[in-house]
Parts: sequence; C-alpha cells; structure tokens
Amino acid sequence: MVMAMTYEKVKKQVEKKPKKLSRLERFNLSKKRKFGKNIHKCRKCGKKGGVIRKYGLYYCRQCFREEAEKLGFRKY
Repeated sequence: MVMAMTYEKVKKQVEKKPKKLSRLERFNLSKKRKFGKNIHKCRKCGKKGGVIRKYGLYYCRQCFREEAEKLGFRKY
C-alpha cells in the first residue's frame, strides 16, 4: 500500500534544504481562488455550501432560517 505524502509532510522534510524548499513552494502551492463555492463561507457556522450572499448576508441556508427573524425578514 502506497501512502501519499501531503504538502505539509514534504515541506517538513525539506525545511533544511533551501533550494528544494524554494522549488517546492514555487510549484506546489495551490492558487488563490477568485470565484466558486469554496471562497464564500457562512459567518455563523463556517459551512461553504448553500451560502446566501444577497444583501451581504453570507449565511448558509440553515443559519439563515435561524437568524431571519432577527434580521427583519418575515415568513409569507
């Protein structure tokens, strides 16, 4: 069984080798996301799925149901 090494494990191994560390950091860092599901998270619980961004709310749908009355929304 082959175990995949994570970025953190490899980084720990090459910390004392500056040339290899610089190459590792240059070619293996994940890029900063500008759009998509993963950049918006709920301000209450931190979930990243089902986030309501309208009016700058940034609540997931479950937390929005709990907080809607406090925010001034009414159920019709």
